[in-house]
Amino acid sequence: MRRILVGLVLCSAVAGAAVAAEPSPELIAYGKTLVEAGNCAGCHTADPTKPFAGGKRIDTPFGAIYAPNLTPDRDTGIGAWQDADFTRAVRYGFAPDGSLYYPAFPYPYFTRMTKDDTLAIRAYLGTLAPVASRNKPPELRWPFGYRGLMRAWNLLFFTPGLFEPDQSKSAMWNRGGYLVTGLGHCGACHTPKNYFGADKTVQALAGSELGGWYAPRLDGASRTGLQSWSADDITEYLQSGRNARSHADGPMAEVIVNSTSKMSDADVRAMAAYLKDLPPVRREPKVTPPDEAEMKAGQAVYAKLCIACHEADGSGAPRIYPPLPGNALLQSINPSSTLRIILDGAHTVTTPRAPNTGEMPGYARQLSDDEIAAVTNYIRNSWGNAGPLVTPAQVAKARGQQP
Repeated sequence: MRRILVGLVLCSAVAGAAVAAEPSPELIAYGKTLVEAGNCAGCHTADPTKPFAGGKRIDTPFGAIYAPNLTPDRDTGIGAWQDADFTRAVRYGFAPDGSLYYPAFPYPYFTRMTKDDTLAIRAYLGTLAPVASRNKPPELRWPFGYRGLMRAWNLLFFTPGLFEPDQSKSAMWNRGGYLVTGLGHCGACHTPKNYFGADKTVQALAGSELGGWYAPRLDGASRTGLQSWSADDITEYLQSGRNARSHADGPMAEVIVNSTSKMSDADVRAMAAYLKDLPPVRREPKVTPPDEAEMKAGQAVYAKLCIACHEADGSGAPRIYPPLPGNALLQSINPSSTLRIILDGAHTVTTPRAPNTGEMPGYARQLSDDEIAAVTNYIRNSWGNAGPLVTPAQVAKARGQQP
């Protein structure tokens, strides 16, 4: 009888500990804010009716990878994982079975997260509806499909470790640095990559091409970076998808809708404070102005198709039709985003802070490669702008990348 009573007491104690270990509503709510800040749904949701169930195709220069299932399904998701499994995956790139993830999963950034934040994310994901959705194998070119190669990649390019606060900076700046360089993984798109797909760390946030778009510079470059933007400009852009200087489109529009527009005002302002403090990490591109004939050809196209919305002086209507003079993205060394918009058109992103819609038609069928090159060169080199020349061959390449 005594053994039975002792057993009952022990079972009760274990049960009580299990109940106590349940994540609190506050922790779950905090985890949700972190999941939004990391834009986890953006990559891990293929079917909007099954959020976080994975299956979304992520194209890389080495082939395609499919995002895995993050729901708490025990067979196909992360429901059977221990906290240590989750932390090891997120911060170090190891699956529970010991295999290595590819860095399309941004663990090189997430490694800067604290353990508490990692477990808060897990607590929130544990509240999702389980979805049975088996992970798809990657479709990578030989020899990149051999996960063992990731051991060498990690040795060369991965430095695990928490974000280290700069004691000479403010708490706001450090919070922004934690979000930009860690959870927000901004450099995954905005930092140039080497031949092995690793960040060129000495050019952090200096702009990079991504899937036919160009993620522009986020440093303090005068023409093509954020020097001309105020911290309030950056905050407004991240919260609403537009400001008096630019509008979001392409992959960045998705980030704003799914992530930054949902973040707290304090966190977005912290990111703005950090970005606004970044010095230029490389020189502005050298520019050879277009010749007179090219400028006249571009001006003719502009007068026919663009002037009604963007005005003769390019001033447009801020927050409705983006102004062109001094536009940092327009003057970028890589014209991919500008060409993408001219070819396909643009749809103004709508957010709670900016619900009104706007649209620009695409001109892929209406204009030749020569005409698109000419008008692109015109707007990149008028009103004080200076952008490297765009050739018809570049337009043809962009046209071939149309979705």
